[in-house]
Amino acid sequence: MADQETMESLRKAREQWEQSTLHDALDKWPERCEQFITTSSERVNRLYTPLDVPTLDYERDLAFPGQYPFTRGVHPTMHRGRLWTMRMFAGFGSAEETNARYKYLLAHGETGLSVAFDFPTLYGYDTDHPLAEGEFGKCGVAISSLADMAILFDGIPVDEITTSMTIKGPAAVIWAMYIAAAEQRGIPMAKLGGTIQNDILKEYIAQKSWLLPPAPSMRLIVDTFEFGTEHLPGWNTISISGYHIREAGATAAQELAFTLANGLAYVQAAIERGLDVDRFAPRLSFLDRQVSRRSPHLGTRDERALPGEGSSLLVAALPHADRRLLADRATAREQHRAHHDTGARGRAGRDTEPAHQFHGRSAGTALRAGGADRLAYPADHRT
Repeated sequence: MADQETMESLRKAREQWEQSTLHDALDKWPERCEQFITTSSERVNRLYTPLDVPTLDYERDLAFPGQYPFTRGVHPTMHRGRLWTMRMFAGFGSAEETNARYKYLLAHGETGLSVAFDFPTLYGYDTDHPLAEGEFGKCGVAISSLADMAILFDGIPVDEITTSMTIKGPAAVIWAMYIAAAEQRGIPMAKLGGTIQNDILKEYIAQKSWLLPPAPSMRLIVDTFEFGTEHLPGWNTISISGYHIREAGATAAQELAFTLANGLAYVQAAIERGLDVDRFAPRLSFLDRQVSRRSPHLGTRDERALPGEGSSLLVAALPHADRRLLADRATAREQHRAHHDTGARGRAGRDTEPAHQFHGRSAGTALRAGGADRLAYPADHRT
């Protein structure tokens, strides 16, 4: 926090800059719009200085990396010590086909797996159920049994890599299959690491693939918290997801708000069960759709909106804000693990392939600057 004399000196310097350097520049090159905004309709000022955050206290509001409130990141050295986990969201057809795909991805540099399930699996239906007709293996892999799960990860060292599974309603069952398949190979559950999405509240808001009403769904989710805390210390038992909320039309700010609200609801439900927040909360993870978009209005171009979600700086800033806001509201003073999707998947079909790849890479670069520790990159047509 700067002293009053320093702030007054800076205020006078800014006024002088506005009356001279800025004034002359605007005479020659007027700004394109009277006001610029982000795609969340937040105003973007021309210039930011310490005058915009006069009450900022470094130790209180930012602190050092790896320390509460984790604004600067959850790891003390961030990517200087350990790179982010790289996953491609993948799954299609049968367990055999997807297994071959996973082996290919791991052989070409992936450091983790991200499983996409088909809709019958997401809804808890077996492949041969009448309601699953015509949906086998579309948009994800079909898993109907423990045998399918064993085939899916056959020959893959699940005790050496982490696996993220995008599954909600039947998450507890799919997770149990994964654990059982590993144990059949002699791998104890305590050595498994990964994430089940398991976020049912965002299903009611956005994606709509729920199985049960809210109350029993929340009870089942807290069951997974309890089991994971006791038996799988390296497993994230939920991935509280803003991605789908954003895809349903929310702005960046709304995505963040709803995601944090859902996360706090899960924490409260677990506390009411009697679970120790300082034991289960460190394994809560978050999935954000930090992506560059040109306008808050689908299919339109708002000339006030700065290119790329108000620039990559905003994309990089959102994870910092996410961690800081959560720290303000969480009971446990623990790091929270953030998984970020580059969001290029939502642009497939509208961009050419090179532009599609560039979009994902640029968003990924901004997110790494924001301190993301896991990134899901765009999937190709097979996933």
